[in-house]
Amino acid sequence: MSPVLDADRLLSLARENTAKSKTELAAVVDSLFDDRGTALSDREKSLMFNIIQKLVHEVEVSVRKKLSEKLAEDSTVPHELVVALASDELDVAYPILTKSKVLHDEDLIEIIRLRTEEYHLAITLRDDISEQVSDALVETNNVSVITHLLKNENARISQAAMAYLVEQSKRVDTFQDPLLRRTDLPEALAQKMFMWVSSALRQHIIERYHIDAETTDRLLRQAAREGYEATLTEKSDPSSELIKSLRERGMVTPEMLVQTLSDGEIPLFFAILADLTKLNDVLVRRIVFEKGGEGIAIACKAIGLAEIDFITIFRKSRRVAPGRADATRADVNAILDLYRGFEQDDALKVVEMWNDDREYLSAIRDLLPNTPETGSVFH
Repeated sequence: MSPVLDADRLLSLARENTAKSKTELAAVVDSLFDDRGTALSDREKSLMFNIIQKLVHEVEVSVRKKLSEKLAEDSTVPHELVVALASDELDVAYPILTKSKVLHDEDLIEIIRLRTEEYHLAITLRDDISEQVSDALVETNNVSVITHLLKNENARISQAAMAYLVEQSKRVDTFQDPLLRRTDLPEALAQKMFMWVSSALRQHIIERYHIDAETTDRLLRQAAREGYEATLTEKSDPSSELIKSLRERGMVTPEMLVQTLSDGEIPLFFAILADLTKLNDVLVRRIVFEKGGEGIAIACKAIGLAEIDFITIFRKSRRVAPGRADATRADVNAILDLYRGFEQDDALKVVEMWNDDREYLSAIRDLLPNTPETGSVFH
């Protein structure tokens, strides 16, 4: 037998555990894969693998790592040897976990259940991930692992797991983009995600699935409604709790809106205006702080505020923004003319556009064509 394939000699070197023996052993193991190694007969190759399997727990990490790198893409390696390397330290296991076709699904699932996140992440890089392995990765509930899995287009993910992850994407933003980039995401699940994803991802859904304008409008209205209701449910600040109590008693009214502003209850004023218009907090503040007054005029008209009450809101709301001058008589006359110049139904359509995620100024210009780009016709 060739000295290179002398198992007893190699085991003896491994057990000597001296600097000299380690160097010689590394050289011998490395030589098993040189040009001569490719010319080994089937019998010699089988013997070589048997020797390596005996040595695998005796040699240093650096040697095991080199073995792993050389064996990762070899489909003839014995299953037991591959499993041993896949369960080794991460540096050793990584090439096998990411590339070896010798590993079975059961092996991968066992590693997922017994090993740490780093091993799971390595498995997400494979190009042959089955639904069963994907399910095991999803069951880790590790956001980073699941995100990497979703980004792997070659990974097969069961419909049950996909539906679960779509639901989870409500609270885990990092799932949203990779989910919507997957070619195997059903349109029904994509439309479901329309309710909570960003404007950019909504546009991606519309373009990818060729969603028509009517369906888009329906989804936007539903998203706005659900987003508003979720905001009310999740808020825990005192104003929100008070709004909930007032709503239950039928006291969230335009009259209450005027009263709170007159009393200087600014946070409550914002909360009531948001509740009456179903607009989000950010847009409500923009409407109130906006210099021109067109936005507050449209919002007040939409909720049916009487002219005298609107003038009160207009005057007092200008004092909410720091440094804003009081409204002059000319300002009041101009905004009142504008307020009288459109109907409540038209104002409601603009508010609905805002709820549908339409751009603020363009929606105003749809109603008030003479409004300049700045939206500030009053000083």
